[in-house]
Amino acid sequence: MRRPFIAGNWKMNMTAESGTKLIEELKPLVKDANCDVALCVPAILIPAMVKAAQGSNIAIGAENVHWAESGAYTGEISCAQLKEYGVKYAIIGHSERRQYFGETDEGVNKRTLAALAHGITPIVCVGETLEEREGGVTEKVIYKQLKDGLAGVEDVTKVVIAYEPVWAIGTGRTATNVQAQETIAFIRKTIGELFCPKCAEKVIIQYGGSMNAKNCKGLMAQPDIDGGLIGSASLKTEFAQIVNYDNYFEN
Repeated sequence: MRRPFIAGNWKMNMTAESGTKLIEELKPLVKDANCDVALCVPAILIPAMVKAAQGSNIAIGAENVHWAESGAYTGEISCAQLKEYGVKYAIIGHSERRQYFGETDEGVNKRTLAALAHGITPIVCVGETLEEREGGVTEKVIYKQLKDGLAGVEDVTKVVIAYEPVWAIGTGRTATNVQAQETIAFIRKTIGELFCPKCAEKVIIQYGGSMNAKNCKGLMAQPDIDGGLIGSASLKTEFAQIVNYDNYFEN
């Protein structure tokens, strides 16, 4: 059985004060969750958020990481620097990084391999644009992202995959339960082909396109959806309702 995993992605939001306040509010609300819980926060907030989450079941992750051990990479952060603060996860290849900062599948691969080498779990994002979905090339696009982004990975079960349809990120639009399940089932099938079927059955695959308190229960009921990579809803206590999708919250 795959253990569900709900992770928040704060993007370029929150301050040390507001982030600490939110985590303090979330801690009692998610303490009995039947899933793993993480918040991926801006790099400058990591030390303060690690402190705020101390003693709770909320892990702190990063929103990106560089592949080099050190060097002349102004503005970047290394795995060693993240590990020093106990960071457990790093989002890699988010569509906003690809769209606004020119990140490529090759870069995703290098970051993924570096994270794994340092014991950081990479949350590798894949997904298609609206044009690609309407053009019928969703599977072709995602297959390439997986093949190139995971090249050289020895144990794919140590990687989390986040399917994030680009057309559903920050737009309020969400893939239907059927659309999300079909594409994530394809992702699992592809991982089985690239690695092995047994490995694919163990890989955690999240849905990352505007999951919120209203739609999480239906999405999480799908057989291949193991969690969510949550954007705007992770900036408020609504995040706890998503984490507890199987408990007190009713859709």
